[in-house]
Amino acid sequence: MADLPLSSVALTGLSVAITRPLDQATRLSRLIVEAGGTPYGFPLIEIAPLADYSAFDAQLHELGKYDWTIFISSNAVQNAIPRMLNLIGQPPATLRHAAIGPVTAAELTSLGIVPVLTPQGRYDSESLLALPEMQQVKGQRFLIFRGVGGRELLAESLRARGATVDFAECYRRINPQASAEPLEQRWQQQQLDAVVVTSSEAMRHLLNMTNNGQHAWIRDVTLCVNHARIAELPIELGLHVIVAEAPGDDAMLQCLNTVALLKQQRH
Repeated sequence: MADLPLSSVALTGLSVAITRPLDQATRLSRLIVEAGGTPYGFPLIEIAPLADYSAFDAQLHELGKYDWTIFISSNAVQNAIPRMLNLIGQPPATLRHAAIGPVTAAELTSLGIVPVLTPQGRYDSESLLALPEMQQVKGQRFLIFRGVGGRELLAESLRARGATVDFAECYRRINPQASAEPLEQRWQQQQLDAVVVTSSEAMRHLLNMTNNGQHAWIRDVTLCVNHARIAELPIELGLHVIVAEAPGDDAMLQCLNTVALLKQQRH
């Protein structure tokens, strides 16, 4: 996939559904419009507050007993740090911080949480675990900030290396959609070419709402994802999937440019 300047990306006539939470889809939607395409917001993940923050607040008061915090996502930062700053102020100076990727790290930095350890190249649990700082962790205590539920790989791997790991769950993820019928209707009207999916959880929701990817419309459109792990299940099911070469909106726009080129070739 050619790494074109954004100004050279042409999405004329391309209709794209974006399954991110609406507030996280703003920039990509604007880029799609600027490239001549038509974005359609269809969030499969909605970030909701916890019903009760008492357990989370109690963990914040215990921050001094930990060696590391790890932030799984921007949502974790947004739902944890302002509350922490209001409740206890800046975290203990002895506490070290890590983030899964550069966007999450930048959010921490903007709120005064520095320095932040971040993997390079790939941005996931596996890449964070591969860093030298995560190898000799026997006896160290980690607090992972995340939403309710989620992958266990990070915690399981650190525990296997002798660390103590707790979770600080500070938000919920819910699926606000009752069905995928709005996407099917757009496809029937020839107004859906691609669906952007940037989390494994959103992909699970999408597949669940299409009889495990068997509906005709989802077998016709292209799924654009930002990580190979998200692509695994839909590829197994025989769906059309393109993996962006990097995280972020710019790389996703390049991915959509490939879809547009393929569409032109078919016509």
